[in-house]
Amino acid sequence: MVPGGGGGGGGGGGGDGSELERRVMAALKASEARGDQPLLRAVEVARVVAGEGTGLPSVDLAGILVSNLCFTHNSPSLWKLVGHAVASRFLCPLHVLALLTPRVLPQRRAQPEAYRLYLELLKCNVMSSSLFMEPGPNRDKITKSIDGALHLSKIYGFSGTDIGHIIIFFMMFLITKLIDCTLEDCGFPSGLTEEQENIYAIEGPQGLDLDVKGVSTEKQNEHRAQLRRKNTVMALDVLLMMVSDRKIQSFLRLIFLNMPEKFSALNQRLSLVEAHKTELETLLTANHKMDDLLMNIQKVSNTAFQPNNKRLLGVLGNMKYNGSMLGQFTGAGRAACWIIFDIYVENAIDGKHLSVISAIEVLKETTKTLQAINEASWQETFKALWISALRLVQRAREPLEGPIPHLDSRLCMLLALIPLSIGAILKEETDVSGAEGSKILPKRLGLMSSLQDLVQYSGLLVPPSSVVNAANAAASKAAIFKANYKSGGGNPGMMGQNDSSTKTVGNMLHLIVEACISRNLIDTSAYLWPGYVVSSGHLKDATLPQESPWLNFMQGAPLSGPLSDALIATPASSIAELDRLYHIILNGSDEEKSSAAKILCGASFVRGWNIQEHVVHMVVKLLSPPLPSDSSIQGSVSHYLAHMSTLNALLLGISYGDAIHIISLYGMVPDVAAALMPLCEAFGSMPPPSNHRSTVVGEISVYSVFSCAFLCLLRLWKFYKPPQEYCLAGRGGSVRLELTLDYLLLMHNNHIDFPNSSATNRNGSNNIGRLNEVPTQPVYIDSFPKLRAWYFQNQACIASTLSGLCNKNPVHQVANRVLGMIFRKMNKTAVSSGNLSSTSSSSVSGSSVSASDDSYQRPTVPAWEFLEAVPFVLEAVLTACAHGRFSSRDLTTSLRDLVDFLPASMAAIVTYFSAEITRGIWKAVPLNGTEWPSPGASLHSIEAEIKEILASAGVQIPSCYPRGVPPMLPLPMAALVSLTITFKLDKNLEYIHAIIGQAIENCAGGSSWPSMPIIGALWTQKVRRWHDFIVLSCLRSPFAGDKDAVAQLIQSCFSSFLRSSSSGSDFTANRGVNALMGESITGHGLQLPMAPGFIYLRTCRTFHDTYFVSEVILKQVIEWADKLANGWSSSAPPHLRSGRTPLSGAACMAHQVAMLGGGLLCVAGGPLLVQVLYEETLPTLLLSAREHGLKNPGPVSSTLQGYAMANMLFFCGSLLWGEERTSVMKLSFLSRRPRVVGTHMDFIAAVLDGQILLGCDHGTWKAYVSRFVFLVVKFVPSWLRDIKLDTLKKIAAGLRSWNEHDLALSLLERGGPQAISTVVETLL
Repeated sequence: MVPGGGGGGGGGGGGDGSELERRVMAALKASEARGDQPLLRAVEVARVVAGEGTGLPSVDLAGILVSNLCFTHNSPSLWKLVGHAVASRFLCPLHVLALLTPRVLPQRRAQPEAYRLYLELLKCNVMSSSLFMEPGPNRDKITKSIDGALHLSKIYGFSGTDIGHIIIFFMMFLITKLIDCTLEDCGFPSGLTEEQENIYAIEGPQGLDLDVKGVSTEKQNEHRAQLRRKNTVMALDVLLMMVSDRKIQSFLRLIFLNMPEKFSALNQRLSLVEAHKTELETLLTANHKMDDLLMNIQKVSNTAFQPNNKRLLGVLGNMKYNGSMLGQFTGAGRAACWIIFDIYVENAIDGKHLSVISAIEVLKETTKTLQAINEASWQETFKALWISALRLVQRAREPLEGPIPHLDSRLCMLLALIPLSIGAILKEETDVSGAEGSKILPKRLGLMSSLQDLVQYSGLLVPPSSVVNAANAAASKAAIFKANYKSGGGNPGMMGQNDSSTKTVGNMLHLIVEACISRNLIDTSAYLWPGYVVSSGHLKDATLPQESPWLNFMQGAPLSGPLSDALIATPASSIAELDRLYHIILNGSDEEKSSAAKILCGASFVRGWNIQEHVVHMVVKLLSPPLPSDSSIQGSVSHYLAHMSTLNALLLGISYGDAIHIISLYGMVPDVAAALMPLCEAFGSMPPPSNHRSTVVGEISVYSVFSCAFLCLLRLWKFYKPPQEYCLAGRGGSVRLELTLDYLLLMHNNHIDFPNSSATNRNGSNNIGRLNEVPTQPVYIDSFPKLRAWYFQNQACIASTLSGLCNKNPVHQVANRVLGMIFRKMNKTAVSSGNLSSTSSSSVSGSSVSASDDSYQRPTVPAWEFLEAVPFVLEAVLTACAHGRFSSRDLTTSLRDLVDFLPASMAAIVTYFSAEITRGIWKAVPLNGTEWPSPGASLHSIEAEIKEILASAGVQIPSCYPRGVPPMLPLPMAALVSLTITFKLDKNLEYIHAIIGQAIENCAGGSSWPSMPIIGALWTQKVRRWHDFIVLSCLRSPFAGDKDAVAQLIQSCFSSFLRSSSSGSDFTANRGVNALMGESITGHGLQLPMAPGFIYLRTCRTFHDTYFVSEVILKQVIEWADKLANGWSSSAPPHLRSGRTPLSGAACMAHQVAMLGGGLLCVAGGPLLVQVLYEETLPTLLLSAREHGLKNPGPVSSTLQGYAMANMLFFCGSLLWGEERTSVMKLSFLSRRPRVVGTHMDFIAAVLDGQILLGCDHGTWKAYVSRFVFLVVKFVPSWLRDIKLDTLKKIAAGLRSWNEHDLALSLLERGGPQAISTVVETLL
């Protein structure tokens, strides 16, 4: 052979490279002359290169041989030599292939022999077993040479030349190019655009003279044509061999998981192969090969981890881990898998807790999470969601009479929030798929099927009495549509008057379907579903349906008294009606504006389910009056005074019943707070008229509007919470996150920063665009100096006692005038304000004002100044009463005078008394009926009922009130309760009642004195028809400080949820959800036994020691796992174990137990308690298991315990954080997740690395780690990207030591780009 030109890629430069090439080719020529075999020739040339000290495998030798092979000395002997050199590892296989690929592939038609030899070499050396390279300098040179030959970093856009990236992208590149070659050789375009062709073009010595051997004969041409066809078939075989290799699949999966945009080129090729599959199979006579190719590459896109062996949990290996967890349940067990739905919707209905996050968003995320965890169909998922909401309505279908019945909130959840959340899920599907035309996507099909399935649950579909008419109207609408459709005449949507004789009985399904149709989730073909319309016969003398008052309104009828009353009582049915109402509120006369505002806050607000989201947004928008065209100063006095009557109507409207709660369910609390703050600032800065004496009910004044706006604002967060509730206490204290005004403003401003997740964008279709505009300006408390001053004073009043005032302080002067007003009205000439004030520790004294001085003027000061003085007035009168200088009756009268003069004073009264009760410095007073009202026999009756109800739920509590001894309350609490029972039950005073109710419960909880039953007894005497409602409210009191009662309640929740039942099937079985939550709480009074889960959800926010709650729940999960394992285990022969629980069944029930535990823990403490569980509770339990009796439990029990603990931990995290990173529901605490999960994974890694010694059984630990990692890998792989690489490597090493190789690999695969090289090196 004669040495030829062409330096190799990676060969030395200049004269050194040429000299080395000359010596190599000379040695090769000499060896050939001696007749050496190809292997000996390879040894000779390797010896030459080794003499240069470059080491093997040699970069330079590969460059020299490949450059001569293509195509200067393109001989079979040289190809054989290269093959032997590669097999002997004188050359790196990957390097040689990288150098050959850009030279051979473009010339494959002209040089079919070379292409054939290239494919043979590829076939022998491209498998994963041939890709390993020893670390060292040579490896770095090789990777650089590979990148230089193929331009991988340029094509795929990565920096550096680490071995991991080079190998995976080389495989990606090679597979892509082979598919292109196969398509082109079969006559199909490769699908590359011109831009892509430029990117994927391979530079290299391609323009060679191909006819060096002379003109081919006809026989040679035929032979070459046949060889080309065989080459195409062989290329396909090599492709199949590559993509079926599990390690190469892992390389491709690394790209798909961590850099999906780089995977798009391969997806394009798959689409082309799919399009031409039939022709390719015909041309290549490749039966099923194309299917195999597509299937193997599509395996890469299936990122759900599925173990292929039974070692995942050792003794639990016989469970069907490759199938759906839900598929292993039957009967009540299937419903129990969705217990989180029931817990969430019931918890959300508790009006004592307002959420700043939309229930639509929470439901959407929870639904997606549970569908993934349960691996259920969307039909079953939506069905479970509907049934949970139907159970919610049935649980209190006839609500207890009381100040807030909550039935409207329950119906809002079923008929508005759930359809909106499903609509959001369907919109995501539509956005992703880009479906066009009439194609119905899987999730929408699942929704339609789930609605049709509801027909069989007739017991759950019975409508509450208050919505029977609405249900019948919806059913009649469907019946008329169906009749017109069958008649085939005209438009089937026209409602003919001649059909009015058809009487149809409706149920909740008809209302649900109407809610879905109104939001375009389904169409009117639902009216034709079998069994949907059930006629009850024809009535010949039937009257025509009553005409809706909204029809008259839309025809232009004025808003007179009768029409206005009818519109208030009838919900609007269309957005057009709301549009006209909105126009009147903006442009009508003052009387029309006020009437329209009352209509908007009437039935349309609480029962206009099909348009409710629009009404809520409209009300919030109107709380910020638009600026007049000639004004640029928002907040001016005249600006707000001009809208005073409208604002008053709106504020009173959102104060009634469930209105504020409904606003919170839509996530609008931050926006309402931002709208109310400027109102409070403006109206609180205006003085009342000089003749103002009291705020008369129904009379609009500066004080009344301010008071309503201010008290509505205060309802949005617990402004009166005592100091210990604000701090995040250590072990033994509360870790509950309480709302503050600052947090509400932060969430409001986040809606501006993240408009796609804001409350105004969380709905489906929206035609009132101007109402749903995202606020463009952030709101800060510093913009409202008066409100800010009160806010800090309120916090100071909570934190410490009041400081003294100097005589010339303006607040002192206002306080004295207020005291004078109080005594003047009481007409107590014997006591002067000066003498009374002298007993006050705040020294509210100075000029003595005679009560008989007619020249004394009432304090006509702005409301903010009045509020600032109220705490000092309260301290004066309370101190005077404590010293016997003021009677209890006078104290109550003085407090009532304050509230009558300025209703907003109720806020200062609540804050001051709450703080004083918590401090515990005031003496207790006897409620003997002489000085203070006496609860009498009602107290013992209330206490007995409370004990009976709790006993029915499995909770035993002691008696607190011995007979014959008058009950006692701390003086501030007695004064507050006495004040509250003086108020009339007037609807216009609901904005005051709403503040009072929660404040009294908080005061009772903040006192060490058992107070709530006493308060309940006093209120029962005042309003006897509220008896059951009051008893239900008093159920919270025993759990505030009694840990034993809390533990009993939690235990009862688990036992009721898991108790067996011989009757019932599917979603309505007696076991599980119904036993835990109750089928009916109310009927003719309270229903016994009371479900423990319902009591838990109503009381969990009163549990002070949430650390304790976390520990009790976790231990219950472990204990039940042990019981389930013992129920399976038996020493008897297998044929005698038929009555035992199957092992897979025990594991499935442990899954349910863990889900219940996660749900109970999340509602008790929220994100902070979940953080405690990850960082403290569970690690502590694992480290100190010997102290908790968890040592040596036996193989089945230990495994099931670890399995249950992992499930519970994972459920808590996934329900809270999910997998998404942008959801507004996680903005407040998403930043915690990487740290919390990272800390826990560091703990696992430290134990596996031997740095920490465990206290639990090894089987428990192994099952726990395997299961938790499995769940994270399978369902929330995005979590792993935030975990340190060293931590992932340690955990993977631990898993491999347990023979969990697949799980270890999947863990590393999902560790982000940082883990790519680690995965590749692990595989090789």
